[in-house]
Amino acid sequence: MSRSAVVKQVVSTLPLSAGIVRSYVPGETVRDALAVAGRLAAEGLDTTIDHLGEDTVEESQATAAVQAYRILLDRIADAGLGTRAEVSVKLSALGLRLEGGETIALENARRICRAAAGAGTTVTVDMEDHTLTDATLAIVAALREDFPSTGAVLQAHLHRTEADCRALSGAGSRVRLCKGAYDEPAEVAFTDPDDVDRSYVRCLKVLMSGSGHPMVATHDPRLIEIAVALASRYGRAPGTYEFQMLYGIRPAEQRRLVGDGERMRVYLPYGEEWYGYLMRRLAERPQNLSLFLTSLISKK
Repeated sequence: MSRSAVVKQVVSTLPLSAGIVRSYVPGETVRDALAVAGRLAAEGLDTTIDHLGEDTVEESQATAAVQAYRILLDRIADAGLGTRAEVSVKLSALGLRLEGGETIALENARRICRAAAGAGTTVTVDMEDHTLTDATLAIVAALREDFPSTGAVLQAHLHRTEADCRALSGAGSRVRLCKGAYDEPAEVAFTDPDDVDRSYVRCLKVLMSGSGHPMVATHDPRLIEIAVALASRYGRAPGTYEFQMLYGIRPAEQRRLVGDGERMRVYLPYGEEWYGYLMRRLAERPQNLSLFLTSLISKK
């Protein structure tokens, strides 16, 4: 379905489904994304903006992705949103899967980081499936040599992640911890939801007790409560960590956290590849569909 032009046309034109799409993806253009980012900033919510695009098969596509991010970052600067909006980047969109991909993706990511620095903001490098974990973390380490605020993403469902959290919990390190959306084999990942939750808490303890900046990416009410308790246990002041949620998921909870004095960042995807993004998020795990439908009904 994620590759069906016919289904995409139906989804984007029928009034009900088009409304659902707009609830989770603000649009296809930079203007669409920044309109929402500006509105969220006025309500006290930060954003991390993702220009959608994966499965790059030609270097020209990676170059186009870099240009799209440079335009986005120029517009962020023009809008005065540098302190409220950062960008998220997938290395596969920058050429990581091409021949010589690590070199290509690193140089492309450097270009984006330079543009982000010029706009007064930062970059977080998204994590993808486990086959790219080592390469992604190696590129993040290289980027941090010149751009130390570059953020990393770790997925709690992978067996290795607690050790990765320890390696990345030092001063200045920004780490987004999520449960992990990719359907991974049992050899490398926890498959039972309770085991994933327990891993998330263990990883969160490592990050909260460290000297970096944890970014708690979850919509799970229980994990949010645990994160608040851990921040208190380790003496963390507001702003030394943050919560992150997807655009359109539990917006009332996002605003509640801001009202409680927490820093809240919304993951804001945009671009012509919105349809594939939405279908993959629904398909990657059955609970994703439940989460989207529950959010649509309750908006809590």
